[in-house]
Amino acid sequence: MSTESAPSRSVRTLHDIAHCRAGDKGDTSILSLFVYREEDFELVVEQVTAGAVTAHLKDTVRGEVTRHVLPQLGALQFVCAHALAGGVTTSTALDTHGKALSFALLAMPIESKAAR
Repeated sequence: MSTESAPSRSVRTLHDIAHCRAGDKGDTSILSLFVYREEDFELVVEQVTAGAVTAHLKDTVRGEVTRHVLPQLGALQFVCAHALAGGVTTSTALDTHGKALSFALLAMPIESKAAR
């Protein structure tokens, strides 16, 4: 029997390891997620998939989410269709540009290896 245990895991949010910027074009929100440290990029690529973002933002994003991986920048970009209630000129939403979506994405929980 081995005395070595499996590495413990912890749950934290993307906010702990990355920052995000939001842009818009019509009814599409574009979220660019940048890791602070290069060593966290693989974890983000593994867990922050288009499907995970779709599920996390399901109450706001009504269309398809497309992910672009930008390893040279340590970034992921998400193009979220039908996310702005029609777009800036037609929406009656409080946040017509969707800037709050960047903060909503940063609230997404991720699982990481706990520090020893």
